Amino acid sequence: MSNALSRIGRRRVLRGAVAGFVALGLLLWWLAPWSEEPPRGTVTLSTGTRAGVYQKYGELLRTSLSKHMPDLEVRLLTSDGSQENVRRVATGEADFAITAADAVETYRLSDQRGADQLRGVARLYDDYVQLVVPPGSDIRSVADLRGKRVAIGPPKSGVRLIANQVLRAAGIDPEQDIRPSADGIDTGPGRLGHGLDAFFWSGGLPTDGLRTFSEDSGLRFVPITADLVAQLHRQSGATRYYRATNMPESAYPRSQRGATVPTMAVSNLLITRTDTDPRLTEWLTRIVLKSRDRIGKNVHSAQLVDVRTAIYTDPLRLHDGARRYYRSVKP
Repeated sequence: MSNALSRIGRRRVLRGAVAGFVALGLLLWWLAPWSEEPPRGTVTLSTGTRAGVYQKYGELLRTSLSKHMPDLEVRLLTSDGSQENVRRVATGEADFAITAADAVETYRLSDQRGADQLRGVARLYDDYVQLVVPPGSDIRSVADLRGKRVAIGPPKSGVRLIANQVLRAAGIDPEQDIRPSADGIDTGPGRLGHGLDAFFWSGGLPTDGLRTFSEDSGLRFVPITADLVAQLHRQSGATRYYRATNMPESAYPRSQRGATVPTMAVSNLLITRTDTDPRLTEWLTRIVLKSRDRIGKNVHSAQLVDVRTAIYTDPLRLHDGARRYYRSVKP
């Protein structure tokens, strides 16, 4: 009896040792990239306007990259937004960029220079379309914008792309039926009620520039209804990347007063080119995921970055370096 128990005990010890070696091996495999000499050199990251979420996210990501890759210089390039960012990466003016999926698809469908070289690194978070008016405005729907002074974003921005699509879906010609302006999040809020009747913004929730204005001066959000999003889906092209959703009541509590706002969202992607060094891209992908919580303390929407969803960079295929990272952490 004692011999049998001894054999059972030895088997348990052996199984425990094997499990321990497997766990240690997995840990060493996970830590292996950090034991390598980190990539060095200079890369450029195209972000957005200074008051927008893209720029803030880029600044915080650069801090994380400098911690893990101290010999890598990361240069941030401000831009009008998504459309300019896609073009910069495709043409080699930037190595990486943050952009919305609809802007990527629009660039690809127009068969512009370098479109076939674009690759995905990570899906980051969703942008929410925010149509803003003064609290006492008589504008209650997108259709009410006819004849109004409306900011639709800078020419190369993702906001401009979305605003034009939304207006057309509501039967409004952006060039003929409104008085458009190119104000963005940096100037639009300050001109609301003083030269502007409404402005469009598309960004993560909450956007600091808009949150500050909502707390100081007050504003109201105009709903973008599900039937309008359905109308967008009936169009061809990049509109399939829009999804109907609600802006949660916690986004801008002073202005929303406990109510959600029907709107639409589009996913943001971190993109690069196929010829970017795979080892650099693997390191960068890992740091994007690793720094989620730290960046999320300052950019709330960044808390949604997750390894389970980051791999879905449609309409772009994953870059080889990013794919290598996701395979290494696949459960």
